[in-house]
Amino acid sequence: MFNNFTFHHIGYVTDSIAGTAAFYLQAGYDASPIIEDEIQRVHICFLTKNGFPRIELVQPVDEQSSVNKIFKKTGVAPYHVCYEVDDINIAFDELVDVQEFIPLFRPVEAIALENRLICYLYKKEVGFIELVNKY
Repeated sequence: MFNNFTFHHIGYVTDSIAGTAAFYLQAGYDASPIIEDEIQRVHICFLTKNGFPRIELVQPVDEQSSVNKIFKKTGVAPYHVCYEVDDINIAFDELVDVQEFIPLFRPVEAIALENRLICYLYKKEVGFIELVNKY
């Protein structure tokens, strides 16, 4: 199953996209426009640099944000790895049923990823992973 997963990005939680992005911009990364995801209550910015991993900066919008607990526990830090999959529903079911991951929610559209379906899952031995459906 994991042979069909393609690395997509590393997600960092931050309290300031501008502050965290400044370091990466000085290192030659380019930044996407900041997008607000009203479902997850976060602002999102992608940082890219040829030959380097894509980085997603995720900033809480308010106290109802999906990443507040993580930020309060870790501060600015990487907190998930995202993989692109051919069929998110099949991958989701296999991770939950066979690999015993705990789903945070079933696949939903994500504005920051061209409305492709995404979901988050957790396993103590792995941490948080995000899946994104290929186009």
